[in-house]
Parts: sequence; structure tokens; C-alpha cells
Amino acid sequence: MKVENNKVISIHYKLSEAGNVLEDSHQSQPIVYLHGHKGLFPALEEALLNKTVGDKVSITLSPEQTYGERNENAIQRVSLKHIVNKSKKKEKYKPGMIVYLNTQQGPQPAIVVKVGLKSLDVDINHPFAGKTLDFDVEILDIRDANAEEIDHGHVHGEGGHHH
Repeated sequence: MKVENNKVISIHYKLSEAGNVLEDSHQSQPIVYLHGHKGLFPALEEALLNKTVGDKVSITLSPEQTYGERNENAIQRVSLKHIVNKSKKKEKYKPGMIVYLNTQQGPQPAIVVKVGLKSLDVDINHPFAGKTLDFDVEILDIRDANAEEIDHGHVHGEGGHHH
């Protein structure tokens, strides 16, 4: 079976910038996505097209193909009540930390720039914005998506979305 639209694909990946590993799924569960439904960056999906289980793909993507260029005006002051804190303990924030903001689109990452008493100044650029990223991907499994997954545009069940 080959990678094509409406197939459920399981992959492991390593994401690097200039040789520095930024993320590596090998320490956790594989990523499972529905091909052709914007589950990955379009250029990465294109590179995986027609590959089979066991194939490995390495691709370098520009900022325009991933998270975009950095916007130097993307600094915002945010009340601490809008910071996701799952532990409910008083967090000690420091410049450079990645925090998650509660937004209407769900939690969004931001980088702490300055710490105040009741607020944080955060850079809302994605942490990888402006970076040229190297992806090393291994295809672990390919299966046909069921009608509900295709209709919803995402994977259900193990490794996917649960309703």
C-alpha cells in the first residue's frame, strides 16, 4: 500500500534545525494522520506521497513552508489567568520559557519575554517561526481510512482524535 490521499499514515519523525534536534517522536507514540487533509505541512505531505511502509524521507522546509517568518511586532502582554497551567501550582516564569495561552483556537505556544507581577510579555510567534527545518520521517504503517474519518478530515481511535 502506498501513501495517498484518504490513507491513515503512521510515522516517526525527527525535526532539526542546523543539526540541533528540536523534536523527536521516537521517545513517544508515532504520529498518525489522514493524508491529504492538512494534517502535515503540504510540502511534507507531498514528499511522502507514493512512499510505502519502511520508507524514510528527509526533507528541508523553509519558514514559508512551515511556520512562516518571525513577526518582530508579535509581542503581547497577557494576564497570567490566560496561561495554561495544568498543575495548578504557582509557576515560576522566566524569559525564554515556552508557555501555552488559552485561545479560542485552543492552547497556543508563546515564548516568555518579560515577567510581571500579574502578567507576562510573550512572543506569540510560533517557537519555530523563521527557522529552516529538517524533517527525517519513517513510514511505519499505512491503512485505508474509514468513511467517518474521511468525512471528519482526521483519524479516529488509536493515535487519532476521540469523540
